[in-house]
Amino acid sequence: MNATYKPSLYDRLGGELVIEAMTKAFYDKVLKDIELKPFFDKTMMAKQVNMQREFLSSALGGPAVYSGKNLAYAHQGRGIKTQHFAKFVQHFLETLLEFGVSVEEADEVISRLNTRSNEITGKSY
Repeated sequence: MNATYKPSLYDRLGGELVIEAMTKAFYDKVLKDIELKPFFDKTMMAKQVNMQREFLSSALGGPAVYSGKNLAYAHQGRGIKTQHFAKFVQHFLETLLEFGVSVEEADEVISRLNTRSNEITGKSY
């Protein structure tokens, strides 16, 4: 039996350097969004970007292990609603497309992020 090897989504997107660059570009958008910026007013952004990079690497099949808090715990009581999560994801989709990610792969990334919606918005408790 000859199995066909398919690289991880992480590798198809370009690996560590590209994920890191995308994460920084993404947060540039988020911090310019008047509706999302207040969620990050007291956040150490260098740490946040690193945690997000780890999370994305892990979620997309990369080698990094997410070392942050449980997502539901980390976002609990922050007032994040479904519309905030949707805007957050929309900014990430725009970033993916700006980095030349195909629509098919961008959809796959967004699909993986959307599986975490309830943890982020508090609908999982």
